[in-house]
Amino acid sequence: MAVPASALARDAWRPEVTVAVVAERDGRFLLIEERVRGVLVLNQPAGHLEPGESLPDAAVREALEESGWRVAITRLVAVHLWPSPDDGMSYLRFTFAADAIAAVEGAQLDAGIERVLWLARDELAQGGWRLRSPLVLAGIDDYLAGRSAPLDVLRHMAG
Repeated sequence: MAVPASALARDAWRPEVTVAVVAERDGRFLLIEERVRGVLVLNQPAGHLEPGESLPDAAVREALEESGWRVAITRLVAVHLWPSPDDGMSYLRFTFAADAIAAVEGAQLDAGIERVLWLARDELAQGGWRLRSPLVLAGIDDYLAGRSAPLDVLRHMAG
């Protein structure tokens, strides 16, 4: 007897799908300082993929919502799978390189965002900052190492 698809779906392991943006200007990277569970941490503009959204579109949306910057996605830098020791969740993060086009004056940032910063990699690594996760430096390091793939490796297939 076949197992119903709904039963399989309930039992399947599912990582949280997220996107992040690595935008560099003059050797500095676009970062946000946000309050997470009462603690200030640094992160790239990043967040969850929403239903029906392509991965690059999600990255553009998250950059605007979290930093107030309009960005143009240029390449896929990395795909990381990270199990968080804090909440037991696993995160599948698609990190994109992007050109920072312009700050949107008066942009309403997501709740919890304290400020937007541009920091050099060394400032970030040695400045005593608390990072949201190890994915923050991993994404920047992958970008600086030249790791990337063209966007056409991603396929968004509408149902």
